[in-house]
Amino acid sequence: MASSSKSKKIYDVFLSFRGMDLRNSFIGHLYQALHRNGIYTFRDSDELKKGEQISLLMKAIEESCIAIIVFSENYTSSTWCLEEVAKIMECKEQKDLIVLPVFYKVDPKEVRGGRKSYQKAMAKHKFKFGKDSEKLKRWKTALLNVGNLSGWHLNDRDESELIQEIVKKISTYLAQTPLHVAKHPVGIDSRVVKLKSMLNLESDDGVLMVGIWGQGGIGKTSLAKALYNAIFRKFEGSCFLENVRETSEGTKGLVTLQEILLNDILLPQQRLEVSNVDGGIQLIQRRLGCKKVLLILDDVDDLRQLNTLAEGKWFGNGSRIIVTTRDKHLLTCHRIDQDHVYEVEALDDNQAHDLLTKHALQMHQIRTDLVDSALNYAKGLPLALEVMGSLLCGTTEDVWESTLMKLARIPDKKINNVLKVSYDGLDENEKEIFLHIACFFNGRTREYTKKILDSCDLLTVVGFDTLVKRSLIHFEFGILKVHDLIQAMGKDIVNQECRDDPGRRSRLWLYDDVANVLSRDMGDCPIKAIVLELPEPTEMRIGHDVFTKMRRLRLLILHNVHDSFQGPIYLPSELRWFEWPGCARQIPEISAGPKKLVGLNITGVLKQFKDFQNLKYITFSYCEWLVRSPDLSYTPNLEELNFQNCKNLVEAHESLAYHDKLRVLNFSGCSEFSAFPNELQSKNLQTLNLENCTKFERLPHIPHKLEALDRLHLQGTAIKELPVSIENLVSLKRMCLGTCKNLVSLPPSIYKLQNLEILNVEGCTNLVGFPKYEDLVDPSVKTGLSNLRHLDLRGCNLSEVEFLENLSCFPLLKSLNLVDNNFINLPPSINKRDHLSRLHVENCHQLQKIPKLPLILRSMDHLGANTNLDTFSWSIFVTVSEKLQNSSPSRRDATVGLSY
Repeated sequence: MASSSKSKKIYDVFLSFRGMDLRNSFIGHLYQALHRNGIYTFRDSDELKKGEQISLLMKAIEESCIAIIVFSENYTSSTWCLEEVAKIMECKEQKDLIVLPVFYKVDPKEVRGGRKSYQKAMAKHKFKFGKDSEKLKRWKTALLNVGNLSGWHLNDRDESELIQEIVKKISTYLAQTPLHVAKHPVGIDSRVVKLKSMLNLESDDGVLMVGIWGQGGIGKTSLAKALYNAIFRKFEGSCFLENVRETSEGTKGLVTLQEILLNDILLPQQRLEVSNVDGGIQLIQRRLGCKKVLLILDDVDDLRQLNTLAEGKWFGNGSRIIVTTRDKHLLTCHRIDQDHVYEVEALDDNQAHDLLTKHALQMHQIRTDLVDSALNYAKGLPLALEVMGSLLCGTTEDVWESTLMKLARIPDKKINNVLKVSYDGLDENEKEIFLHIACFFNGRTREYTKKILDSCDLLTVVGFDTLVKRSLIHFEFGILKVHDLIQAMGKDIVNQECRDDPGRRSRLWLYDDVANVLSRDMGDCPIKAIVLELPEPTEMRIGHDVFTKMRRLRLLILHNVHDSFQGPIYLPSELRWFEWPGCARQIPEISAGPKKLVGLNITGVLKQFKDFQNLKYITFSYCEWLVRSPDLSYTPNLEELNFQNCKNLVEAHESLAYHDKLRVLNFSGCSEFSAFPNELQSKNLQTLNLENCTKFERLPHIPHKLEALDRLHLQGTAIKELPVSIENLVSLKRMCLGTCKNLVSLPPSIYKLQNLEILNVEGCTNLVGFPKYEDLVDPSVKTGLSNLRHLDLRGCNLSEVEFLENLSCFPLLKSLNLVDNNFINLPPSINKRDHLSRLHVENCHQLQKIPKLPLILRSMDHLGANTNLDTFSWSIFVTVSEKLQNSSPSRRDATVGLSY
């Protein structure tokens, strides 16, 4: 939304007075004094020509900065004066007009309450217009409100002194001039409204500090200026300190800022000077401690700037301090709570189009696809839209096309320089993390990126936190996101390391650059990371010892890169993360010396892992040559091991069953896998995934309690039963047994899994029945499956569900799925399951009786048209589930849904 139009301020002062009383005396002297001081003043004798309507007076009020109302004895006898005062008070509320009353030999009580001459005048108006006249009510309200304002009283004092005082006051107000916001302030007004609400301007209790936070070029300064213009006249003094970061860098930077602050707010006759920072703090507290001020600190990047300019206790009650910054952490450190931090977001599509149009002009003559490309490049960043609009203003389509192609390769300097300020203020750790993210990991998961960066000896957690607070990155549902222009800025920083030779840069990500470097014999080079992820398999010639000369190489990721392997390829021993899925069977070898590799993802097989003490993450996914998992007893730090879709993998090495630090073990999709060690004792294992291991028949014995394992995926396996020792998975929260066609029974010991929340046995067609709690002979277990929330028994051919009768089992059950089973009755005790909110019994064709159901039940699925129900005992209205709400009318007609 574009900034709404506002009345242009033509007059400095509007004089409202009763001409017959004062025109040739007090008002004449006041007008001349204002005129001599260069204050452009409206008074009707000069400005309003004979025959002009009062509407012109109203317009003049709207076009004035300040209104002076001179209340004399006969002021209210004039309806024109009363209309003026009503309009003035309206503009005070709606347009921030400053109102200054002068009580000329009249007591303010007369104005407020209609005493003496004012009472007589209002009585006449009442007689003329009627006591219920809306006009009369407006006048009375306006007089009441203006009579409560602080102003000047003239009884016996010298008029000339009063006039000098008024002129001085007006001069002070006018010295505080509005700021230029932007050539085209698109989308600003609505944000100013939100900020004004956050500032709670009606309250004078204490001092309120507000932060305006966002990335470079997002429009923080423009927004702060617009906010300043909207509210600065409500304060006794105001100051907009622009470019705090730049100004404070000089030797006397902070002292200079303190001087500007004091002089802008106090407007002294002689400029105040500050000798040092500590003295400036004392002076600010002494001179401004009782003053209601507005202070805006723009572009703050250091806590010391806030500590020397803006402690809330230094200013008078009702003061407002606003800080714009790219660093959210600064606001937190300065005790600005999150409720008072306003995040400036990018312009929406309509606003972005509007702003680009205003700057580029004649966009209707440009192809839509080119306009869309320009908008996509800017991604709602006002700075980028302004710069691009200026570059493209009045140009032809071929210039648009060429300019966009250029920007895709080389970022615009004006944009880049603004964005780079955030990068320049980072510590070395955060700079490294940011450049890795900008070059490689935009759009990847937080978890994956953290593993890689941690492996490269970077402090990732604190790095992420800093980069988020500096508005350089953000996370959406665990996915790392970087604004396209910030990403381009990061890549440009790397490219500037050496424009002409990619081998002299720290990071490579483009095919041509990587191919250039890997195909030639080169000396020692500074490359730290190579990440090349191609959309299609591509051949690339790689020299056998090219990597060994990259002594600083820590990260190597090659996807869809194929090489003929003319002899072995050697990798540097300093390498920390290596991914090359799809590489040939003969995988690269790592140079002699201690191996520092932390992450490994290959489809080949290392001969042995004896020298890989630091390995934490290994992925062998889709490896066709792997038949037996390697001995990993020499990798004591291993945490995650992934064999997903290794189609020929048959056997797991026994070292996996005892690994101390192993957390994730994944065999999903290993269709030939059948042989697991006889026992499972990996005490830190959290996830065991055997999904769709179609030949896997036996879960190992679990001799001891495993405190970490909370997910067990066995769906699609060939297991026939679970071991009784399943009870030792004391932390298990989710167990999936779906479509285990050979599963015949579950052991009663399953009831001991007191942390299990989700149990899925769907599609186990040979299951004889769900175990009964009574078969568990263990008096110490008072409640079976005490935390189970979701139980899925779809398509298990169950002929009875008596296990539901015992209320000592799964007392917290919320969702029960019994679809496609053969039981006849639901137990009556189901009514007492107070947490059961979803019950699914679709296509249970043998079901004959539905008992009284829990009151909390929210949905019940379709029973099927052929369901044989001979008894109904409903206590509630059963709401059809959302699925049925969207189903065909015939299905909805078959739904049972009765109310008592």
